[in-house]
Amino acid sequence: METSSTKELILSRIRKALAIPTTLPYPRNETELPIFPEVDDDLSVIFATEFSRLLGQFAYCSGEEDLVAQLSLLIQKKGWQNIYTKEMPFVELFRRWGLDDVGKATSLADCDVSVTGCEALVARTGSILLSAAQPEGRTTSVYAPVHVCIAWTSQLVYDIRDGLAMVQQKYAGNLPSSITLATGPSRTADIEKTLVVGVHGPKEVYCFLVEG
Repeated sequence: METSSTKELILSRIRKALAIPTTLPYPRNETELPIFPEVDDDLSVIFATEFSRLLGQFAYCSGEEDLVAQLSLLIQKKGWQNIYTKEMPFVELFRRWGLDDVGKATSLADCDVSVTGCEALVARTGSILLSAAQPEGRTTSVYAPVHVCIAWTSQLVYDIRDGLAMVQQKYAGNLPSSITLATGPSRTADIEKTLVVGVHGPKEVYCFLVEG
């Protein structure tokens, strides 16, 4: 009974506090000024540096033909047989250039690698910005043992806030239910402070950045 009375007292105080609006203590704290200093390097160079530092594998492609050529070589080198994707524009692109393996896998659970697009690439942190509004939803970039992301230079932004602004503009008034950042392969050092890669997600992440 005493616990119930205490609970009701706390809830009544919360209701009373919510009924009285309060002003923000620091209204000028939010600023449009950039938090991080401006950089002179090309965004693709910054992203490649940070992405590689986080154990990601980066490839720059001069165009679609170069993308298909580099991905084909990687597939042969790794011996991938079951390549999963829900991105039909990618499937059609690769088939035009004679690469028919991409998209043949029908089960994400049994695939060797998944191929996805992205919403943006964040150069400062080397992160891939993904959302549930993409054809693959929330699962494809997480459950496959290897994640291959294909992006265009027009999707490069410097900071996370720039990427979120791009998503807000793209989905104006109807934001995706999930917006996430993938920053390199899955890794943890929880057990005896030993770094282990590929624990809660893909053990390898590739990013093919295509010019144009």
